[in-house]
Amino acid sequence: QVQLVESGGGLVQAGGSLRLSCAASGRTFGPYAMAWFRQAPGKEREYVAAINWSGGSTVYADSVKGRFTVSRDNAKNTMYLQMNSLKSEDTAVYYCAARLGSNAVVADYPYWGQGTQVTVSS
Repeated sequence: QVQLVESGGGLVQAGGSLRLSCAASGRTFGPYAMAWFRQAPGKEREYVAAINWSGGSTVYADSVKGRFTVSRDNAKNTMYLQMNSLKSEDTAVYYCAARLGSNAVVADYPYWGQGTQVTVSS
């Protein structure tokens, strides 16, 4: 069992930056892959980025590629999402997720955080 807590959300102007964090606890001795998802009002949840256990492999949704960077620090059991050049369409609740296993994948995550709100004003 892995417990996840997100932080770092907030209100930012378009073009600005935010850094989200996701702290893991519980079964953190690995290996487990992690990912960020988001859900905007009235829309389905979508994946944003995923990272493998070592941090050496990442995948991104086309909508954030080149603007967002996912990373992790296993010594701190924490994953990050650096978001630059934010757009109004990035407004959503951002969730982190984890799954046992090494590979970065975009689905089948059984463990979820409670979410953190990101609002980008235009």
